[in-house]
Formats: sequence, C-alpha cells, structure tokens
Amino acid sequence: MTNLSPADSTFTGLTHPGVSVILPILNEEAHLRQAVASILGQKYLGELEIILAVGPSKDRTLAIAQELAAENSALIVVENPTGRTATALNLAIGAARFPIICRIDGHAQIAPSYIAQAVELLRSTNAVNVGGIMFAQGRTPFERSVATAMKSALGVGSASFHTGGTAGPADTVYLGTFRKTALQQVGGYDERFTRAQDWELNYRLRQAGGVIWFDPQLVVKYQPRSNFKTLTKQYFEYGRWRRAVIRNHQNTVNYRYLAPPIAVSLFTISVIAGLFIHPFLYLPALGYLSLLLVGAAVIGKSWQEKIILPSVLMAMHFSWGIGFILSPRKLIPKAE
Repeated sequence: MTNLSPADSTFTGLTHPGVSVILPILNEEAHLRQAVASILGQKYLGELEIILAVGPSKDRTLAIAQELAAENSALIVVENPTGRTATALNLAIGAARFPIICRIDGHAQIAPSYIAQAVELLRSTNAVNVGGIMFAQGRTPFERSVATAMKSALGVGSASFHTGGTAGPADTVYLGTFRKTALQQVGGYDERFTRAQDWELNYRLRQAGGVIWFDPQLVVKYQPRSNFKTLTKQYFEYGRWRRAVIRNHQNTVNYRYLAPPIAVSLFTISVIAGLFIHPFLYLPALGYLSLLLVGAAVIGKSWQEKIILPSVLMAMHFSWGIGFILSPRKLIPKAE
C-alpha cells in the first residue's frame, strides 16, 4: 500500500487554490444544465474549471455539454468511450489543471458556498478528502418516499452521509473534494469497479494514512429513482459491488453491510419453514413486515409516504441483499 507523502503543496503560497470540478456524465440531458449552473454560481474566490467527462449517451447529453463549453471557456469536455464512471473520473482528473479536485454528479446540485466550504475544510482538517450529506429530495410521492427512506437509519443504516451526524473522520463521504496529490499517489479510482468506486477509493486513501472528513454542512441535493424498477436495479447493483469490495479488501466487512443479506435469508427461511413445517415459524417474517409498517408510520412525512414506504423499504433491503448474495466472484478480476 502506497503511503501518502506528508509534504503537500496544495495550499503552499495560495489563499484560494484553483479547483477542478469533475463530472462523470451519461444520459444527463434533463439535469446537466442545472448541475453546471449550480457550479458556475459558486461564491469561491479562486479559479474554477469544470471538466465534463461524457460517456456514450442515448440522448443529447454530449451536444448539451459541447454547447455549454462553447458558452463558457471554464468548461472542458472530455469524451469517455467506455461509459464507466471510474474511467470518466480518471480521465477528468488527468485533464485537471488545479491542485484540488471536486467531484459532482450530473444530476446533483450544490449550494453557492459548497466549494468554498469544502476547500476551507481541506485546509483546516488536513484531510485528503472532505464531503457531506447526500440530501435526497424527490418531486413525486414515490420519489419523496424513497428520499425519506434514504435519509433514515431504517432505510440505509447508520451511514452519516445519508442520515447526518457530527463532523469528524469517516470511512467515506458522498462525492468528495480531494487533494489531487493524494489521488495521484494512490492511483486514482479503480476502473474495475462499476459501483462502490468511491468507497473503495476512500478505503485506499485511509490505508495510505489519509483522513476522510465528513461535515454535515456540505450538502449535495440528490434526486432519487422515480419507480420501483429503477430503484431495485440501483440497490441490487449496490449489493453486488459491495460484496466485490469486501472480496478485495476483506477487513472492510461490518454489520451494516451484512444486515440486508441476513434479513433476506432469515425472511426466506421463515416463510418456507412456516409453509412446510409449522405456521408458528412465520413469526420472524411477520415481525420484519411489522417493523416496516411501524417504521413507515413513524418516518413518513405524509399519508402517501406512510402507504408507499413499506414497499420502498422492502425493495431497498431485498434488492441490496439479493445483489450481495448473488454477487459472482468473477464480477471483478483480481488486482494485478
């Protein structure tokens, strides 16, 4: 494991170092202009550049990116033929001119003070990556229900970047603002990972002696999936790739990642045992369903959410758990 150099020139002689904002973009026609506008509206006194790493989209994403670059010289378009997020991020980092890298997604929005706050946190904490809360915010009743689930311990466990908490060192953060030197020293993002590449990168940064810093003041608005099909696919992929991370870094297992596959297994065993052995054995499955109903009644912010949330929570838990259980060993090749 590479050790991060104790000498870092990110802030040497600079009050406001330049920041390269990188965005991996794929099929973001509906959100790209809004995301870029939130970056251009930053109240940061240093230089900014925006690097859009655009994959082979099925909509007008590339055309819109090129239009935005023609309108503002601070924007750079880098094409990413693979369409893979980790590859896009590495291509953008390779094109970046400045010593601070701020990752934003094409469907995310940041407050005008976001970059200034993140840069100051990098300076004051001596961290290699700082980030905050993935603030899910929906428009439809379904999206709002998913947003509520994503901000609750019942939905996603105790992850501070979902549920909030106090500022301090963390395992990982949402997106992140990095010292470029640290990214370069650990080799950037691992392009074998389709999902969980942020967590995996932050793990390597921590193993190399870097600090990952969470601060709830850094808030990024996130739009949840709009239907059950896309939500279950998203969480199935989360589960598959979390298992891949654990295979590659075996000391990263913790109870939060094991809870969904254990819940799926116990629920299935309970239903089968109740059906073929004795109805009494349905109790664990009924207990889980009761927990979802009571939990939805407590965390739901409207009668619509209270009705939708039990199925949303179950979809998130079971998709993640099944993805974890079925994750194939060949999903990711061994590191060379």
